[in-house]
Amino acid sequence: MILVDSSVWIDYFRGVASPETDRLDGLLEEELLAIGDLILTEVLQSFDRDRDFNQAHEFLTALTIVELGGREIAVRAAKNYRKLRALGVRPRKTIDTIIATRCIESGWPLLYSDRDFDPFVARLGLQSVME
Repeated sequence: MILVDSSVWIDYFRGVASPETDRLDGLLEEELLAIGDLILTEVLQSFDRDRDFNQAHEFLTALTIVELGGREIAVRAAKNYRKLRALGVRPRKTIDTIIATRCIESGWPLLYSDRDFDPFVARLGLQSVME
């Protein structure tokens, strides 16, 4: 299973061509893709028009939806944040720390285009779909 971050989904729905959206396009037909509950929120809140929201909602909720947080992941995410901070890297978004930690703990690769995940790949073992 591959988790896809909001950074890729939002670009995908906006028609932005990038290596990540091209990869998503190919994966949609061949891989089991998942979306996290918090990622679903991030993507759906990006739509201005009801029609676009409804189409994306229908499409995304047909995917496997996983709970990203919970007690264990919350504590592990805090530990990962502290590890990175001790290495001189300060993650900018708590939600990205939770997403990265859930993927690391579950062994799921992440498809993302948000550079905030790079330290998790470089230092904590997050698997990037693009590597």
